[in-house]
Amino acid sequence: MFVIDMFNKKTAMPTPETALPGREQPIPTSDNHFVNGHSLHEPYPDGMEIAYFGMGCFWGAERLFWKIPGVHVTAVGYAGGITPHPTYQETTTGLTGHAEIVKVVFDPAVVSYRVLLKTFFEEHDPTQGMRQGNDIGTTYRSAVYTTNEAQAAEAREAMAAFQAALDSAGKKGRITTEIAPLDIFYYAEDYHQQYLAKNPGGYCGLRGTGVSCPVG
Repeated sequence: MFVIDMFNKKTAMPTPETALPGREQPIPTSDNHFVNGHSLHEPYPDGMEIAYFGMGCFWGAERLFWKIPGVHVTAVGYAGGITPHPTYQETTTGLTGHAEIVKVVFDPAVVSYRVLLKTFFEEHDPTQGMRQGNDIGTTYRSAVYTTNEAQAAEAREAMAAFQAALDSAGKKGRITTEIAPLDIFYYAEDYHQQYLAKNPGGYCGLRGTGVSCPVG
């Protein structure tokens, strides 16, 4: 029964009454990107836009995006939850409500939001609910947090297109990706930032469906 209780807690969103209290001050994190040296924090160069994606474990997801030409900087953190300034250990309990998120600062003159959405949908399985493979819990849910209505519209369009592609390919399951306006993004601890550049042999649980997303 204890195992079942723990599983249920990790896969069910908490309420404001059951969420962990968190803290008033941000947790320490990195100042600069380990790969390209750019600042992880605002202000960014003029003309940059920001996107937020949750694809399960954020280590491998971040690496995907920092390699895309036109991406200025990436960072990992937590969004979509309740607890203020959560730690990694707190998020993994399922009692903060946050998803692991990659913040992508990009130049839309070089790479479009649609191209980023194509990467997002193709490089993980967005039909798994509160999990990605063996990674189970609310932190590993598929999510797109948007910064304006144009992003929201493109995200919904891409999701519909990818669902049609999955159906045509005979893949069972409905996309469970959460598309919502960004509330607050909290930076993760410094050791999580660009983790796979610092630890090239580190864990990456990303597994796509093998189906192409017809956008971008």
